[in-house]
Amino acid sequence: MVGSYIKTSARNLMRNKLFSFISIVGLAISMSVGLLLIAFMFDLLSYDRFHQNGEHIYRITSVVTASSKQSRATTDRSRPDRSRPDRSRPGNKFATTSIKAGKLIRQKITGAEVAIVRNDFSQDATVGGTIIPIKGFWAEPSLFRVFTFPMLEGNPETALNDPFSIVLTETAAKKLFGNKSALGKAIKFDTLAYQVTGVMKDVPFFSHIHFEALVSLSTAEQLNRNNRNWTSMGANYVYLRLPDNANMGSIQAQLDAIARSENLAEESTNIQLELLPLYKTVVGEEFHRSEGGPGSVGPHMSPRMLWILAGLALIVILSACFNYTNLSMARAMRRFKEVGLRKAIGAGKSQIWQQFLTEAIMISLMALVLSFFLFLLLRPQLINLAPEMQRTVKLDLSPAMVIAFIAFSVTVGVIAGFMPALFFSKVSAIHALNNVSAWNASRGPATSPVHRFGRRTLVVLQYTLTLIFITTTAIGYVQYKNILAFDLGFNTENILNINMQGNKPDAFLKELSEMPEVTALSRSLIVTSVGNAWGGYMHYNNSSDSALVLTNNVDENYLALHEYKLIAGSNFKTRPATAEAVSEVIVNEQVLKRFNISNNPEKAIGKEITFSNFNVHNRRMTIVGVMKDFHYGKIDNLIEPVAFMPWTPENRAVINAKIQSTNMLATMSRIESKWKKVDAVHPFQAQFFDEAIEEAYSEFSTMIKVIGFLSFLAISIASMGLFGMVVFTTETRLKEISIRKVMGASAGNLVFLLSRGFLVLLSISALIALPITYLFFENVVLTHFPYHTPVQVAELFVGLLAVLLIAFIMIGSQTLKAARSNPAKVLKSQ
Repeated sequence: MVGSYIKTSARNLMRNKLFSFISIVGLAISMSVGLLLIAFMFDLLSYDRFHQNGEHIYRITSVVTASSKQSRATTDRSRPDRSRPDRSRPGNKFATTSIKAGKLIRQKITGAEVAIVRNDFSQDATVGGTIIPIKGFWAEPSLFRVFTFPMLEGNPETALNDPFSIVLTETAAKKLFGNKSALGKAIKFDTLAYQVTGVMKDVPFFSHIHFEALVSLSTAEQLNRNNRNWTSMGANYVYLRLPDNANMGSIQAQLDAIARSENLAEESTNIQLELLPLYKTVVGEEFHRSEGGPGSVGPHMSPRMLWILAGLALIVILSACFNYTNLSMARAMRRFKEVGLRKAIGAGKSQIWQQFLTEAIMISLMALVLSFFLFLLLRPQLINLAPEMQRTVKLDLSPAMVIAFIAFSVTVGVIAGFMPALFFSKVSAIHALNNVSAWNASRGPATSPVHRFGRRTLVVLQYTLTLIFITTTAIGYVQYKNILAFDLGFNTENILNINMQGNKPDAFLKELSEMPEVTALSRSLIVTSVGNAWGGYMHYNNSSDSALVLTNNVDENYLALHEYKLIAGSNFKTRPATAEAVSEVIVNEQVLKRFNISNNPEKAIGKEITFSNFNVHNRRMTIVGVMKDFHYGKIDNLIEPVAFMPWTPENRAVINAKIQSTNMLATMSRIESKWKKVDAVHPFQAQFFDEAIEEAYSEFSTMIKVIGFLSFLAISIASMGLFGMVVFTTETRLKEISIRKVMGASAGNLVFLLSRGFLVLLSISALIALPITYLFFENVVLTHFPYHTPVQVAELFVGLLAVLLIAFIMIGSQTLKAARSNPAKVLKSQ
């Protein structure tokens, strides 16, 4: 029976080559997107699976709630900025927690193996005369008991026991010592010697934590690098491995008890501890950043983004399935006799159903072969779409992935063949065999009102989705370009931001000042407007009325170089040598409004404010200047209170260089050569301000590229389906066209006659798609961008015009071909 189904399906596919081609190519194009998504999901779900007992490993996360006065002072944001000391926002979730929390968990939760790590070890290793930067974690010996990181040399139980001991990965050991054994050797970091107590295998690609070295946590304690306060989460991560029979409810209750006890001593901060399964660290909820630390180590993908990508891929796949359904049902009259004969010799509904499902699955499997080659072609394009993608996925094939591809193909075949199988299984044998040649366009059940309505509905739905795709791409692209060109309130053109990477900036500033292409120089703590942020709490007269104020430490040249607009007061009058000596502050208009200092900026000059963050406490500062409001954060954030404070030599430095050059490549090469004079170890890290802004919105740019690519696929698939329908309709109406031509109809009349129905369906699609897209952007997407530009009419109709042009070309070409045929030959053969 199955062999009969396959033979019959193969004959039908060969007999209807155009139909088969359109169905196979359409499904192949759409399925290639599905294959990419499956491979993407396989990689994301592969993270940390190499750890033994990984299902029993958890990370402790923190939920921070602030006092009501701080909560009121905090401006709500859709996304956290980098480096912000953001502990005050109510209900914020952090991947980090305090070292104190880790030690308390070890003491009070029996049976749990606890590992505390810090991810901020980054120093220059000196071996002989070689200096090589090394990045890694401060870690406890228990790390090797919680995680499965095989050791090549040394004892994992004792390797991180003693202060100033270090474990290297295999690659790091070769980088420092070549092919010689590293065990027992000494490495200098600054002036201190560290002993190599172990060499481990390189961390696998699919690990959410990556490092070159592990340094004993006791070293950080001796160097006073560990803050043991309950609220000092910083860059600390606490992992624990629980026993197989652990009661999760009991564990969480013990964590709650620890938190309640410690929170009693805190006046304004409440921290709750939660368990996060290891396998949900990569695909799971997003965490805020704490005190300059990262939101979470390693790659991360929110489930919401995966659902969006899956939904977009499903739309493209359904579009190809609609093609198959439409063409199958449009060709129904040619299959009636076949169905009637099968039923006359005893075939039941189930056999007819199986026959047409087999045919659809065969087409889908053929499409799978083609889609696999498309997958190989598109795979490197997806990986290179963004730098983050290269660090997250490989998309390499595995046996399990191949099985998933085949299962996916069969599923697509079932979806595509469901409606045709259902339709043909209900055909009556008597009706199918009774004068089947007379079943014309006006009498056959294939063109009954219900059948026609179903096919037209699928066409409308398909083109509605296609128009939404195209219009979304057009609007998104225009909005993205408007974001990049948005007036931030200061100048960013030709400003090169150079990260000093811990070096003192004076020597490099002198080198740059000697270059004629460098017209101005300044120093700052961070680069604003690209997602970086720093800040603390400020109050004016009432100490109970404090608010979060974003800050940057800048020198006296910064405002002029970036062309900030001072509306009152002056630039900094002093150049403090230490952070304790800072006494001046320049604020924006929002600070005056927030604290009701004065409606007149001139009257705010000389007023004193009090500022606190995790570095300073209740420092009194005098307002010496008021600057016009500008965008400190990304433009999806409202303008907030901002204060500039004097840069001091104790601050880390970013040099801001204004460049005027007719040969920018040569100028950059000269600047890099000057950097090597100052620092021969670290690679030159510099980026033009405009490039940094573009990179800050790379997620938006990547999404537009993905949607644009899917739009291209959707319109290609829809166009192939429309072409097939036009060819079929033209063939079935060839006699009518010939008669009309004999009666004097022009080619234009015939084109209008045949295209009218399709154009009506496209118009209905436009009436549905364009308002939906407009409302979606205005009420959902652009609400996150308070300074966006309104959606323009041209952006809405560009996709419609593209679809109409393609449809007109396909319909016109087939109609003109029919109109040029000899009526005598057509009427004689009909």
